[in-house]
Amino acid sequence: AYHDTEWGFPVADDRRLFEKLSLEGFQSGLSWRTILEKRDRFRAVFHQFDIERIARFTARDVTRLLGDAGIVRHRGKIEAVIHNARRARELIGQEGRSRRSCGGTRRAPPRPGAPAGVHI
Repeated sequence: AYHDTEWGFPVADDRRLFEKLSLEGFQSGLSWRTILEKRDRFRAVFHQFDIERIARFTARDVTRLLGDAGIVRHRGKIEAVIHNARRARELIGQEGRSRRSCGGTRRAPPRPGAPAGVHI
């Protein structure tokens, strides 16, 4: 179901995009099945992937998350989500919505018959 309804589909919402980025990080080295089975708990402990709230997480929050068996308890991955929330908050503050910075600008597809990378 995930690959039929979510994977590869464009995302314009900052929270949803941040959730996908975060879950991709947690998935590294694991199966998607593991992550998807834990997704509801990830959403709960990361406050529905609220960038502002996660950006304010402290060492105490990291310790709390490391003790939660409902998520992947990997310090580096947890700290990466917090770090990424802080960077995302900065980016959104500078550029506005993430769509403008992440996939909002696209090149026109090559013209039929033109080799890829050749501009006519």
